[in-house]
Amino acid sequence: MLRPYQQEAVKAIHKEWDDGRKNVLLVLPTGTGKTVCFSQVIKDQISDGSRALIIAHRGELLEQAADKLKRNNGVDSALEKAESSSLNSIFPVTVASVQSLSQVSRLNKFPKDYFKTIVIDEAHHAMSDSYQRVLQHFDSAKVLGVTATPDRADQRNLGQFFECKAYEYTMRQAIKDGYLSPIKAQMIPLELNISNVGLSNGDYAVGEIGDALEPYLNQIVLEMLNYCKGRKTVVFLPLVKTSQKFCELLNLHGLRAAEVNGKSNDRKEVLEDFEKGEYDVLCNSMLLTEGWDCPAVDCVIVLRPTRVRSLYQQMVGRGMRLSQETGKKELLLLDFLWMTERHDLCKPSALIAKDEEVAARIDKKMQDKESGIDLIEAETESESEIVKEREEALARELEAMRKKKQKLVDPIQYAFSIAADDLADYEPTFTWEMAPASDKQLEYLEKHGIYPESVTCAGMASLLIEKLKNRQIEGLATPKQIRFLERYGFLHVGLWTFEAASKMITRISNNNWYLPRGIDPKSYQP
Repeated sequence: MLRPYQQEAVKAIHKEWDDGRKNVLLVLPTGTGKTVCFSQVIKDQISDGSRALIIAHRGELLEQAADKLKRNNGVDSALEKAESSSLNSIFPVTVASVQSLSQVSRLNKFPKDYFKTIVIDEAHHAMSDSYQRVLQHFDSAKVLGVTATPDRADQRNLGQFFECKAYEYTMRQAIKDGYLSPIKAQMIPLELNISNVGLSNGDYAVGEIGDALEPYLNQIVLEMLNYCKGRKTVVFLPLVKTSQKFCELLNLHGLRAAEVNGKSNDRKEVLEDFEKGEYDVLCNSMLLTEGWDCPAVDCVIVLRPTRVRSLYQQMVGRGMRLSQETGKKELLLLDFLWMTERHDLCKPSALIAKDEEVAARIDKKMQDKESGIDLIEAETESESEIVKEREEALARELEAMRKKKQKLVDPIQYAFSIAADDLADYEPTFTWEMAPASDKQLEYLEKHGIYPESVTCAGMASLLIEKLKNRQIEGLATPKQIRFLERYGFLHVGLWTFEAASKMITRISNNNWYLPRGIDPKSYQP
């Protein structure tokens, strides 16, 4: 049985395809059932006898996909990997390693229309040459890319191929809805200096991070003794040698620790023993970011600082799943004070904050509170503070605008008036959104009371028009009504109904354009 948001996601994907958008994105945080979602989409797509392809870059992801397809949807799949070939298989679905399928000699054996549907697991990899080679070969197929919440740079990159974001379910919402574990973020006042660490492929160079981290390893272990006892802890480190050394230190200090890496012959056994409780701490060098789940994990330590939000989320995601067996109440996320001049270092706030302003406030709360903070509570408090400040700024702006008697409503002012955060914080993602607004769009907006010269792009214009039309259907106040009544000092007019706004304007008109006696516009509620 699909969860409500999973049902919405599946429906949205089919709608985008039906509307003619061939390449679409599904954004779901780690632990919310992305495999369940795209398995249902595949089942729907192959109902007409066509074939579907699932491609990923790791064997664990392929195994998970094949298992979920079979268990949840009763659909068998063939494997395209190494010596195994799915060509002419009786099974309607192929799960394929991109490393294998992207080989030209192998790819050319498949007719270009062999698959009707393609699903890319961990779609933030989709822009690589190997994935693009496969997608260009099967260029008539409908494509669904599935990824955890990427940062804005990732989205812009993916926007070069994907036409739209069909559906997004945020980590913040998943926590609030009770589908993911609450996060307690704890700042450890250990100053780790990475100011001299260079960059490689857009992220911190792992070799240099390892060198910078070495002098602090023993201190970190001592801090862990205070916070990690009685918890099931996963530690992410930059290098295998660093991970191995850290594991040794943990054991020397009495914490039962194990280490796994890509060359571990006993990796499967170690992971099973960790899950059984034979180890307290599991150390790894970025091996467990994808394709491994242990719901009982209730402490994550990131000793591999990163600029990439999707990578950071994948690391923290190892501890986000719920665990009824252990009665897990929260995930403890230990965050060390990384000293760097760069401001793009991912911090716990990056997991849930809508924008940099909220994130900065959460970071400040973390540093100020020694006992740690609940991220959702901190985010709610931060947003409330920002809203209050924005309202105060808006009041000042409205006062100035009343004096100017401006005829049209500024788009951002309108966003604040109708409490539309998505409009107030809007930034274009996809290529079409970044284009200038059309004359037709600007004409429509001006006609309906929006100041067109402040509309920065086609995406903003489209969002404004959508809100105007939806508000008209819902019978809410128009921009012209909002403009008029806010000049008289009324607050939150954007939340009024059209009828209520119209009645107040009529009363003011009948009173020779003065406020009727007894009405305080700042406290008035229609």
